[in-house]
Amino acid sequence: MSNYKLILSYEGTRYKGWQRQGNTAGAIQEKLESLLGRILEQPVELAASGRTDAGVHARMQVCSFHAETALSPAALLEELRRFLPEDIGAVSLEEAPPRFHARLNCREKTYLYRVWNSPGPNVFTRRFQYRVPEPLDEAAMERAAALLCGEHDFAAFCSLKNGKKSTVRQLRSIELRREGEELRIYFTGDGFLYNMVRILTGTLLEVGLGLREPEDMARILESRDRTQAGPTAPAAGLTLWEVRY
Repeated sequence: MSNYKLILSYEGTRYKGWQRQGNTAGAIQEKLESLLGRILEQPVELAASGRTDAGVHARMQVCSFHAETALSPAALLEELRRFLPEDIGAVSLEEAPPRFHARLNCREKTYLYRVWNSPGPNVFTRRFQYRVPEPLDEAAMERAAALLCGEHDFAAFCSLKNGKKSTVRQLRSIELRREGEELRIYFTGDGFLYNMVRILTGTLLEVGLGLREPEDMARILESRDRTQAGPTAPAAGLTLWEVRY
């Protein structure tokens, strides 16, 4: 029985997120496990670096799985590419060390949130961006972002209502990059809570629009109250950008 490391990219628009949801169809994990099961003629269970929500994309989603097969990794990769839909891409596949686990061994992730910051439309990338037509105060957003970085309790920036799990995370950096009329926001940390990046983005955008002060971030963190933070930005703008081990 060999252990494999699979790297995927996908457009999440038409899927109900990564995680298989019981009898509900439409999850990416379900589609991959079903396809691998048919190719390998055995049940396959995938572990992923993280569970992307419905509508969220991935440039680099890392998965691991165990299987017994005479197919080489190159041949298995070729079969995957042959049968996967156009919005899911198998980037690479290799045999991994026996103890490698895509989620448990993950050290750091980077998410990208793309904002189309223009009064004009952008038809061709609309599935990957959130449109904000008003001007944004990026200097204020950067001041707010600096206050969010570090190890904090991010309960106020999480939609999960289960209070048993720790909501402390290390947010290592938030980087804003302007590329023409697009504002790109990169979030890097050791792990992220449910909807955390989208709520952080919604809050930073409120700062950029002058609806909040950058200094509000400390109070929001201290409150541990979801109602004190900004809205959850739409899923379409979010991409799992990079995973590090």
